Amino acid sequence: MQKLSSTVTHGNTLSRDAELQLRLADTGGAGDGRENGGGKHFVSQPEEETSFCTKRKMLVGLDLICLCVASIPFFACELKAVTPYKRGFFCGDSSITYPYLEREAIPDSLLIAGGIAITGLTIALGECYRVRFRGAHSRAFVRNCYVSCLYKELGSFLFGCCVGQSLTNMAKLSVGRLRPNFLSVCNITYASINCTPGSYVSQITCRQPNLKMVEEARKSFFSGHASFAMYTMLYLAFYLQARLSWRGARLLRPLIQFLLVMIAIYTGLSRISDYRHHPSDVITGFIQGGLTAYWVTFYISSMFKPCARPDLSPTCMSLESPLSSQQTVC
Repeated sequence: MQKLSSTVTHGNTLSRDAELQLRLADTGGAGDGRENGGGKHFVSQPEEETSFCTKRKMLVGLDLICLCVASIPFFACELKAVTPYKRGFFCGDSSITYPYLEREAIPDSLLIAGGIAITGLTIALGECYRVRFRGAHSRAFVRNCYVSCLYKELGSFLFGCCVGQSLTNMAKLSVGRLRPNFLSVCNITYASINCTPGSYVSQITCRQPNLKMVEEARKSFFSGHASFAMYTMLYLAFYLQARLSWRGARLLRPLIQFLLVMIAIYTGLSRISDYRHHPSDVITGFIQGGLTAYWVTFYISSMFKPCARPDLSPTCMSLESPLSSQQTVC
């Protein structure tokens, strides 16, 4: 009787083993990385990882869409798709009687090239140094750490450029404040239009055949040079504060930051001496550029945010785009 019972038990055990092997064969034996009957390791690719990677690609596309949307007002103004508001003036107002100077201290091409080149090149060199010598790496789907880190930091910087200049151009088109050299550009004087001092002139016919110059003379508020220069230079100062951690830079770093801010201030003041903007336009540009740099640095970029812990699994961390701070694992 005991022999019969042991035989049945042994048969049940063999049956369970056969069923287990059959299930492992159906699933490929790769669910947990164990060996099958042939002694081979089957490593499966979890569906969650593939989905995780796909979602990251979608988030990158979303970042690019946001970048394009943020730059729409800027391009609408630059491409002359929208004309500025035609504001009038008070007869005898001396603030718009300054002469028109052909030459600018800092032209648009020098401003854009200098601001983007200086800040962008410094950020690129800093991020490459971090990846090469500090061991920084990213959890983005882009396997190249250099590309991932550059995309994250330069993407934040360029997004701030688009937002800042879009706000500037929107204000220029909406307010339509006259530049200090408006009468000179319009090629008229108060005597030529025969107006009464103190009266408001709502409509004026300019004698300037170049309509582009007349439209530009209606875009005084606020200074795009001041806002762009302050944003780029202050953003670079924040970047140096976060990345330049060399002990010998105790006075070197503040000196560089001071020089950067001084360049931005000089750029704005030159617009007053060139009779392109009123002092209030430049001050407002400084404020807008500084606030944009602060917002992008501390709320979008990862410069001053804590790095993600490497011992956390991907499922324990929130799904962020490459512009997020949690993409870099320090």
